[in-house]
Amino acid sequence: MTDVYGIHAVAAVLEETPRRVRAVHVQRGRKDPRVEELLQKAKAERIRVAFVDKRWLDRMTRGAHQGIAADCHELSLAVERDLVSAWDELPTPRLLLVLDGISDPRNLGACLRSAKAAGVQAVLLPKRRSAPLNAAALKTAAGAAEGLFIVEVSNIARRLDWLQQQGVWLIGAAGEGTQSWTDVDMTGDIAVVVGGEEKGLRLLTRKHCDQLIHIPMAGGVESLNVSVATGIILFEAVRQRGLASG
Repeated sequence: MTDVYGIHAVAAVLEETPRRVRAVHVQRGRKDPRVEELLQKAKAERIRVAFVDKRWLDRMTRGAHQGIAADCHELSLAVERDLVSAWDELPTPRLLLVLDGISDPRNLGACLRSAKAAGVQAVLLPKRRSAPLNAAALKTAAGAAEGLFIVEVSNIARRLDWLQQQGVWLIGAAGEGTQSWTDVDMTGDIAVVVGGEEKGLRLLTRKHCDQLIHIPMAGGVESLNVSVATGIILFEAVRQRGLASG
């Protein structure tokens, strides 16, 4: 089971995938119209509701619950054949995100939140060498993970080859990238590829990218948090596509 906690995260799972929810735990005596609304939603879905002490919720969620938490079955990820089957149905121009080796669940959650906000059609995660999509990741994602097409990939390099065969331009984020992130055309089918927190893109992944880009830094800062950089690049794509359609 996975604990989902916080108002936005619980709201998302109740809205998007209520069948995942085994039970909802609400802080006894909590007076919050947002929590009350979620309570009514859970009852409408015939989900068991339990009123518990704040101490119990604090212990289960390290104090990050906002008065509500849900016991859920694991979030089911898509597999590669699902991506292949759905490919022709994805809206164009396609915008994908490839997360190669994110190790911190909170960074993973923040990347997923940016992906949802930017309208990313699919997020690719390696089956190994990736942070788990656990309670911390889901809390940081603030419900975004529930509505995303997240695909678990057994071999990132092979799947990048496949994307290139579909006409997708692979844009890798790397400090040594030769072009600034705003100087690259992101109006076609693209996949933004980002690496782990410490070492960035792995060598094999880097070699598969069609283009490497960087975000110039000032003030002696060497790099941005991976989730911040991901959001910046994705919303540059959103900006460019808005200009192109306008």
